Amino acid sequence: MKMPKDFLFGAASASYQVEGAWNEDGKGLSNWDVFSKIPGKTFENTNGDVAVDHYHRYKEDIALMAEMGLESYRFSISWPRVFPNGTGEVNEKGLEFYNNLIDECLKHDIVPFVTLYHWDLPQALEEKGGWKNKETVDAFVRFADTCFQSFGDRVNHWITFNEAVIFCSLGYLTGAHPPGIEGDVKGYFQTTHNVFVAHARAVELFKQSGHTGEIGITHVFNPAFSIDDAEENKFAEMHANAYATHWFYDPILKGEYPEYVVNALSEQGLLPDMTEEELDVLKRTAPMNDFIGLNYYSPQRVMKNDSVLVMAGGRENSTGRPGNPSFDGVYKTVKMDDKVYTKWDWEISPEAFLAGMHMLKDRYGDVKIYITENGLGDVDPIVDGEITDTPRIEYIEGHLRAVKHAVQQGINVAGYYAWSAIDLLSWLNGYKKQYGFIYVDHNNGLARKKKQSFHWYKEIIATRAEDL
Repeated sequence: MKMPKDFLFGAASASYQVEGAWNEDGKGLSNWDVFSKIPGKTFENTNGDVAVDHYHRYKEDIALMAEMGLESYRFSISWPRVFPNGTGEVNEKGLEFYNNLIDECLKHDIVPFVTLYHWDLPQALEEKGGWKNKETVDAFVRFADTCFQSFGDRVNHWITFNEAVIFCSLGYLTGAHPPGIEGDVKGYFQTTHNVFVAHARAVELFKQSGHTGEIGITHVFNPAFSIDDAEENKFAEMHANAYATHWFYDPILKGEYPEYVVNALSEQGLLPDMTEEELDVLKRTAPMNDFIGLNYYSPQRVMKNDSVLVMAGGRENSTGRPGNPSFDGVYKTVKMDDKVYTKWDWEISPEAFLAGMHMLKDRYGDVKIYITENGLGDVDPIVDGEITDTPRIEYIEGHLRAVKHAVQQGINVAGYYAWSAIDLLSWLNGYKKQYGFIYVDHNNGLARKKKQSFHWYKEIIATRAEDL
């Protein structure tokens, strides 16, 4: 079977991780511009001041993507590049850059898939409370409206937010992301709610304004599975899925929060401040979501937390490696002897990916799905001058096969975006692991070089994955 003609084969990036030009052409400070320069916050104190200089080299990068046969490029818009202070005056030079980037994609017949928020909040808004402050919701809606009006004549695919669970939990539970706060459980749930409301309001605005195209949100997808059939561990599985999946997907796709979590948070005094108006906008916009984006790397294997462990903060405890308890101490994630893992202890499981997609369909029906991130972070070996990233090929091949099976089994998957198009700054990890099809040589003026996976993915796209 070939993948359907309208199935999009793409790859992704994010503004802070690739653009650089952190203080050029009127761009304002982002929270990451500030946070990454606090000593010890990132590996070897790396930051995105230059990143891989996509801001100046986007034409070269898009040409390489076109050579690879990429059908779509998912990238994000830097909010402080458009609104240097988060609100107020628009930076025309910022709009110009994204207009040029979009036009360059279209010149090469590459479909632009735009993410509005991929973690780089204007620092001016961070200093006013960030996502805990509901004024940030209003500011986001204005930012979204500006992007819809400026780029909507050429962009038909929009993602509002990328991975709310990450920037909210690492920002307020472990302190590993801006604003660097540890243990603020109520703040964590409040920020997630505010993000969902911002998403809903942006979706409603998009629809009411008559824009063409589709809009949705991208969430982390790491479905939880019990390590065995013991009753207490099956309970851990249910609890983990309720907090890590249902809390994030239900308000978007069902327009309401999961009762199990709401009841627990109410008892603990942790329920966010929610107005009737906010709950109403979630309810009435749920049917307006055109798709859900899934960022899948690995599942969770869980068991009842049988120790006195508590969630630890800091960079080294925020890598996604199994072994940590949940914020409430109910369960913990486990590394299992019979599973396969990356060097960073992320389980490699296309089988769990497919099973998880069926779980989503069972709960939410025939919702359209884009796989908006999936890929392997690795230290790529260079052999005789060639980047032989065979493990990446094997990883993506296995997960693309799972996507193909999902399509065959009636799951509505409309596209696959590998993470990432090009090697980039990996937030807390700097450049110690690579994800891209295109290698960036930091010892040679950021020269680009095609990896083994570049040629492999080109063949996959050309044959519509017929031989997987």
